[in-house]
Amino acid sequence: MAKKAPRRTAERILTTTRQLFNRFGEPNVSTTLISAELSISPGNLYYHFPAKDELVNALFDQYKEQLQPILAAAPHVSDVEEAWFFMHTLFELVWEYRFLYRDLGDLLSRNRRLEQDIKDVLLSKTSAFRALLQGLGHAGHLHLQSGTREMCATQMVVMLTWWLSYEYAKDPRHALEDQNAQSALLRGAQHVLGLLLPYLDTQSHDHLLHLIESYAQVPPTSA
Repeated sequence: MAKKAPRRTAERILTTTRQLFNRFGEPNVSTTLISAELSISPGNLYYHFPAKDELVNALFDQYKEQLQPILAAAPHVSDVEEAWFFMHTLFELVWEYRFLYRDLGDLLSRNRRLEQDIKDVLLSKTSAFRALLQGLGHAGHLHLQSGTREMCATQMVVMLTWWLSYEYAKDPRHALEDQNAQSALLRGAQHVLGLLLPYLDTQSHDHLLHLIESYAQVPPTSA
C-alpha cells in the first residue's frame, strides 16, 4: 500500500493549535508551546503564521467553512427529530472549536478582525434558526407568531453561544475535557430545543420530550 503523503506543516500547526487552545484556553497557550508541541522551530511556526492572532483567524476561518453547510440545512428541517439532529450536529462543531466560545470575551477584546467576523456568524446563526422555526411552523408542528419567532431565534443563538461557558463555570477543571463531550453536547441540544416545547403541537411536544429523556440516559464517553 502506498504511504499517505504527510500533511502540510501549516495544517499540522492549525490542528495542534486548536487542540492546545481547547485544552488549556487560548490565552494560556504561547507560540513557544505550540512550536515545542510540534517539535518545530519558532521560526518555522512564524514562517506560516507570523502572529498568534493569525492562528486564531485561520482557525476561525476553518470553523466558518464547516459551519456554513450545517446552517444551510436549517430551512429543510421539518420535524423535531430533524431539529434534534441539526442541533446536535451544530453542537459537535461548537465542541470541536470550543476555545472560540469559552475564550470569546478575551479574544474579542484584542482581535479586531474577529470582532467583525463574529457578528456575521451570529447573524447567520440567527437567520438559520429563524428558517428552522419557519420550517417547523409551515409543517404544522410549531405555533409561533412572527414577533415571538424572532425572539425565540435570538434566544436559541444566545444559548448556543454561551452554553459551553455555562458548562465551564459549573466545573472549570473538568467540564470541557474530551471525555465529557457527549454529555455536554446533549445537555446543550436539550436546552436549546427545550425553548420550543411550549409552542409545539402535542405529538411533536411528546416526541421531543421522548428524545430528551432517551438521550439523557446515554452514558458519558469513557476517558
